Amino acid sequence: MSNVVFHPFTPSGTVFAPPSKSDVHRAVICAALSGGTCTVSPVALSEDIKATISCVEALGAKTSIKDNVLTVDGAGMFKNKTAALDCRESGSTLRFLIPVAAAGGVEATFTGMGRLPERPIGIYTDALPEKGVSCATEGGLPLTVSGQLKSGVFKIPGNVSSQFITGLLFALPLLNGDSDIILTSPIQSAGYINMTIRTMSKFGIEVDMTDRGWHVRGRQHYIPTDYTTDGDWSQAAFFLAMGAIGGEVTVNNANIDSSQGDRRIAAILREFGADVHQDGGCITVKKAPLHSVTIDASQIPDLVPVLAVCACFAQGTTRIENAARLRIKESDRLASTAALLNALGGKVRELPDGLEITGVSRLEGGIANGFNDHRIVMSAAVCAACCAGDITCSDAWSINKSYPDFYNDYSLAGGSAVISE
Repeated sequence: MSNVVFHPFTPSGTVFAPPSKSDVHRAVICAALSGGTCTVSPVALSEDIKATISCVEALGAKTSIKDNVLTVDGAGMFKNKTAALDCRESGSTLRFLIPVAAAGGVEATFTGMGRLPERPIGIYTDALPEKGVSCATEGGLPLTVSGQLKSGVFKIPGNVSSQFITGLLFALPLLNGDSDIILTSPIQSAGYINMTIRTMSKFGIEVDMTDRGWHVRGRQHYIPTDYTTDGDWSQAAFFLAMGAIGGEVTVNNANIDSSQGDRRIAAILREFGADVHQDGGCITVKKAPLHSVTIDASQIPDLVPVLAVCACFAQGTTRIENAARLRIKESDRLASTAALLNALGGKVRELPDGLEITGVSRLEGGIANGFNDHRIVMSAAVCAACCAGDITCSDAWSINKSYPDFYNDYSLAGGSAVISE
């Protein structure tokens, strides 16, 4: 296990937001389904993106990458009628591709590692058998799907993960008949579904919103397209938070018109009291006195750990609510975020569906568990921007899951990360 030591520092500098992992996942799948040759750029090869690339290759697509440009040849998609799909630790890869494989009539076995085999897939194992797909599992992974997915009405809860809805949206245009996705509970992380629909539209697929969900026409065709990805607001958030609590940081390639829900980080930092200036795709955040806020995290779950860091330095008590889904991420992120901040001298109380954070003048530093969770380790790095002493955090390389260049970019913002094997 590798540890990383973050030294106290005053943030100052400019970084470029990496390519949006969420956007790249979606573009790679649409490109593979196009039946032709597409480019997706820029692309950063995080472990999650590698998982999606390897899985579309297992389904018959071919890919190559040069200078951050990924070329996807979808001519052979679904020609492999049996396939083994290793999703590594990527929930997006798993949930996006289960119905896609079923739409292609592929007998596909899905495996994973880390906490992925424990993460819920019951929405599919309940819904897909009614539409011609056999799901063989003893609970979690491995999962084998076989048979041909049929069109129709899919009743799906909206409060577990938007990834299930995205997976169906990818698959349903390929079927012979029209389909409807009907929500049985209010949607959470709606921004991710909007992103899916927007990406699909760039590849020629139309999705119609209805009063209760979405209507998807069958017999549509993905059109080969050269796709330019957004900068990643989820990752930009770590650097913007550093500026808010400790100095001044500028992030480029942050498109305010992005469909990513996590672009809300700019508005939330303003609510905290930070000095936030946006000019096109360039956003600068400067330290200012912060005050407590109440945050509804239902649409922005990935921001919770770094927002909790900001709350540690806000006068008063901040509440983060509607975040129960974080308990089934790479770690139980409510428990792991609380453990991280309390280990460093914070005052965080875990709630059933959120966190209660009482502000302190500074953190003290110390030893923290990274919980093999990329967002916990990167949040520890942010803490060093307003910390009295060093922070030693485990699982240094868990950042490769989503942001392999994080430590390089961290140094551009003034941070110091020393890794010991």
